[in-house]
Amino acid sequence: MGMDRNTVIGFVLIGVLMMGMFYFNSRGDKARQAEAQRIADSIAKTKPKVDTALARVEAAKLDTAKKIQQAGNFPPAVSVPEALTVLENEVVKISFTNKGGQPKIVELKSFKKFDGKPLILQSGDFNKISYKIKSGDQSGVAETNDLSFAISTKTENADKSQTIIYSIKDSSGREVQHKYTLYPNKYLLDFTIAMNAVDKLVDQNTVTINWQTQTPQVEKDITYEKEQTHLCHLVEDKFDYNMLGVAGDDKKFDKAVDWLAIKQQFFISALVNKNKFQSAEVKWTSPDTATHILAQTVSTCRANITGGVVSMQLYYGPSDYNILKTYNNKMENIVPYGTGVFAFVKYINRYFLLPVFDFLRANVASLGIVILLLTLFIRLLTSPILYKSYVSGAKMKALKPEIDKLKEKFGDDKQAFGMEQMKLWKSAGVSPLGGCLPALLQIPIFMSLYYFFQSNIDLRGQNFLWAKDLAAYDSIYNLPFNIPFYGDHVSLFTLTATLTSLLISIYSMSSMQDNSNPVMKYMPYIFPVLLLGVFNRLPAALTWYYTVSNTITLILQIVIQKYIINPDKILAQIEENRKKPVKQSKLQERIQAMQDANQKVQDLKKKNQK
Repeated sequence: MGMDRNTVIGFVLIGVLMMGMFYFNSRGDKARQAEAQRIADSIAKTKPKVDTALARVEAAKLDTAKKIQQAGNFPPAVSVPEALTVLENEVVKISFTNKGGQPKIVELKSFKKFDGKPLILQSGDFNKISYKIKSGDQSGVAETNDLSFAISTKTENADKSQTIIYSIKDSSGREVQHKYTLYPNKYLLDFTIAMNAVDKLVDQNTVTINWQTQTPQVEKDITYEKEQTHLCHLVEDKFDYNMLGVAGDDKKFDKAVDWLAIKQQFFISALVNKNKFQSAEVKWTSPDTATHILAQTVSTCRANITGGVVSMQLYYGPSDYNILKTYNNKMENIVPYGTGVFAFVKYINRYFLLPVFDFLRANVASLGIVILLLTLFIRLLTSPILYKSYVSGAKMKALKPEIDKLKEKFGDDKQAFGMEQMKLWKSAGVSPLGGCLPALLQIPIFMSLYYFFQSNIDLRGQNFLWAKDLAAYDSIYNLPFNIPFYGDHVSLFTLTATLTSLLISIYSMSSMQDNSNPVMKYMPYIFPVLLLGVFNRLPAALTWYYTVSNTITLILQIVIQKYIINPDKILAQIEENRKKPVKQSKLQERIQAMQDANQKVQDLKKKNQK
């Protein structure tokens, strides 16, 4: 339906009136809200003020009184000054508190945080190891964390290990001891709970241990470190893990649990039961990055008390495969040398790459040069595979004129063209998968190095060229803003890896036998662009490796194709292959039979159409 000028003017006037009405109504609403707020403020001023500080004091008094009551016949921690005792060896320093008789502060002496400060793996009141015991003659129950333990004299044993024992006891003969033993150059701490009169302390000879951890940021990129933070566990001798730093969640274990571990990018806090926990449950949260906390976990582990004793261990140390392997409890699985569909590459890393890397590291000072030598060694080792791939490509290129003739002959008949193309390849002794299979065989090496350089703690804190830390991204310029899919910094090694990958793509495109397909024409350029976004936040060791690997690949490709592969010899070999009888495998025979059958069907259709 059309509208004349008067109708249009009418609609405009109505619109203006409605806008005016909304405007004045909104002003009226704001005025009414302001008046209501003024009245509420006036009423609030007439009310007596609540002293929040006083309220906090009163709440603290009530909490103290409650803890004293719950302590029963044992000394409450709130009534005794806190005292710290230190066990220390060459690699770790652990400060224990009499409040709960437990570790309070853990410092790894061989490592520093990204900013050069001491690496404190545990501190603060959230971290604790506690459990409930009967504390009085009635049904009183207390957390050991709220009790004050007395400490015996620290002793040094014949094997140079150090031991301290914390204990609480009452007049009825009930006693609980916490015994800790630290060995020279070890990160693993023996932890034993011993009870006298067990039946008067717990029910059914079991104790539920509450192990809480707060994992602090120690690396430069907290977002990346959060992604690398996992809850690792060994349940019935099977290792698995859950990501912690992404969101809060929980995990229940109804079967026997050997150990639980909180692994951040390069460091681990773990609780081990030498006789396995009956069951366990872990709940975790992922605080905001502004708190500089990666994750908070609360683990409840049910343990049997055998002969009045629970034998456990605590591990505070690096995620180092060589170190963890020495403890013979499968904790070396924590090091993520291969996960998911690429879990199998961990065996390449453990038994091939790691020994070679350790050998080079022992003889070369710079880890950047070690990565270069390791990459050169691997690329030379895989060069025969690369050579076969290029020979196959050269054969395809030599057959291109004949392939073009087949295209002209059959036109849009793709099936007939495919059959004749396969016959041509067979007669010339060319495999259509000759270029693909060698590339596929290199994927395990590619992925194993991807995991290796992200997980090897030996790279942490090692500088090379402009990179201050090979275990973190290198940045030559920090952007004042964040670019989606790229980040807020410029990694030079990422740029060099992208550039060398792009050069390989350009060179490969120039030697392709068929670049008429627009998808194939631009596909080689997509991967380098993806590299730019994906690799910008990855460790410098990884992007340096890709730079070296791409450079070596490009050089090998040019040398092989320009100076080793002889096109005339390739053509002569193809002619020789054509003179030989074509032998087909059973699979090839079946494929040929299927193609022949399809061709007969197509021929019948054409006859019927005529």
